Amino acid sequence: MFDFVRKHTKIMMGLMFLLIIPSFVLFGIDGYTNMRQKGAPVAQVAGLDITQSEWDAAHKDEVDRARESMPTLDVKLLDTPQMRFATLERMVRDRVLLAAAEKLKLVTTDGRLARDLERNPTIASLRLPDGRLDMERYRQLLASQGMSPEMFEARVRADLSTRQVMLGVTGSGFTPAAEADIALNALFQRREIQLAKFNPSDFANRVTISDADLEAFYKRNEALFQAPEQADIEYLVLDLDAIRKTLTLDPQEVKSYYDQNATRLSGQEERRASHILLSAPQTAPAADRQKARAKAEELLAAVRKNPDSFADVARKNSQDTGSASNGGDLGLFARGAMVKPFEDAVFSMKNGEISGIVESDFGYHIIKLTEIKAPKTRSFEEMKDQIEADLKKQQAQRRFAELADSFTNGVYEQSDSLKPVAERLKLDIQKASGIRREPLPGASGVLASPKLLAALFAPDALEKKRNTEAVETGANQLVSARIVKYTPARTLPFADVRDQVKSRLVAQQSAELARKEGEAKLVAWKASPDGAHFSSPQEISREQTQQLPAKVVDAVMKVDATSLPTLVGVDVGAQGFVIARVTKVITPQPPTEAEKRRNLQQYEQLVAAAEAQAYYSLLKEQFKAKILVPKPTPGKDEVDR
Repeated sequence: MFDFVRKHTKIMMGLMFLLIIPSFVLFGIDGYTNMRQKGAPVAQVAGLDITQSEWDAAHKDEVDRARESMPTLDVKLLDTPQMRFATLERMVRDRVLLAAAEKLKLVTTDGRLARDLERNPTIASLRLPDGRLDMERYRQLLASQGMSPEMFEARVRADLSTRQVMLGVTGSGFTPAAEADIALNALFQRREIQLAKFNPSDFANRVTISDADLEAFYKRNEALFQAPEQADIEYLVLDLDAIRKTLTLDPQEVKSYYDQNATRLSGQEERRASHILLSAPQTAPAADRQKARAKAEELLAAVRKNPDSFADVARKNSQDTGSASNGGDLGLFARGAMVKPFEDAVFSMKNGEISGIVESDFGYHIIKLTEIKAPKTRSFEEMKDQIEADLKKQQAQRRFAELADSFTNGVYEQSDSLKPVAERLKLDIQKASGIRREPLPGASGVLASPKLLAALFAPDALEKKRNTEAVETGANQLVSARIVKYTPARTLPFADVRDQVKSRLVAQQSAELARKEGEAKLVAWKASPDGAHFSSPQEISREQTQQLPAKVVDAVMKVDATSLPTLVGVDVGAQGFVIARVTKVITPQPPTEAEKRRNLQQYEQLVAAAEAQAYYSLLKEQFKAKILVPKPTPGKDEVDR
């Protein structure tokens, strides 16, 4: 019954995620305090610029994180103008909340920071058996992300402060039950209606149009018949794929690489183990932990006395609900899949061996190793293609840094042609036609890059047909383009668009005839209801609209329920005119107590989300937040959705 609200809750909770949930995460953090890089400003908050290079870096971080979490994801889906613009919107949000936190002097204490870090699952996995943090692994992890512990902790501290900005609104909202009942009753109330539709298509044959009418409509609406400016271009792409195509490997180098890495390339050793877990988290009282350990020692003695009983003991006593029913079996796993104390124990055991008591963050384990699966060494012929791909990738990454300067200088120094650079670096000159200032619907790759298009339509490239500068359109990717042919925006000749003009004018006049007919019938049927002709009765509500236009649903639900049946007419523009006969109000079944609580909770979430959005809008205005680049137009598929 609450589908409508539930759907909207997801939308609003998504909005709350964008507004409230921290953008600082352990991996790939684009810190607010970084020195701003050079580049054209793309947004401003509180008088400070967000530059193009910052935007590019932030989007790259988001793509990298998505690729890490979903290795099978096609990252091209994320490299679209719409997704890049969403990244910029999130950056603006982050800057707005940071500015608000600073103005409100919302400071995160050392204690609050420590509690938050303790709850971080990634950091928790770095703890030693005695509960202390393994600082060496902690530093190594952060160093791999280009951070020191001080940098990371400063950023988490700033993030916790920004959370407080919105929590003042979302955490203090209150909705009276009476108010919620009124809104929910209006949402769930259904009305029985009958419809009479006056569709423009039914009136098209009544429209008579002369050539003079067409020409007059064309002159009044020339903006509807514009051909946008466009260009035919050629361009060069220097990236890892382009470089790989130019590389030739020494067969001996490939063989040597195999000989040195055969074991690693064949995969990791996997082990299979069963365990009995006695739950005793680190936060549990000492007495509870001692009791759990004593029970573990008792069970350990039993399974060592009778190893074949391990599975039965696990079924009856293990507190790991995921494996107990399978006799404690955890299946095959490699290093890195389990918490460190458990993993260290398993990979130090012999097949069939039963461990002592192993302590982890989860409690006390008794482990039995049941299988060791060594990786099968693959032959050189099996591995050859993969090795060649790996080596070319490595060499391409090294070569990119060497060739980037040559590419950048070459397209600038010989700015009247891309051919010299293409020949020197063995790159293919690619061509495209109909390119505009904004990415075309469905465009992908470098031709969807706002940076490249901005450079391409800059005065120097547009008027003098010079190469653009080398534009960084992605990680390890440089592009230069030049305009070969330019066609300015213009109004299309009447003769070329005559059919379009006629179609638009017929549609307009058909809709007008439908409206007039509908209004006349509305007056006549109100005076003489017996002469009305309607469809079969149907029920609608604000939740279940039966795919009717929103204007029709709104008009029907606003009808005074004390004077039924009644007629209401609705002009739906290009869709014509609709007369609805509202015959009765259908009160929904009273919700159960559980449904009532759930509905109220979801309604309160909607209200809180709306309040949060309103407050965020005020903050944007207060800190003069604005995006300086145009929002990309959705592609056809997105519009259809």
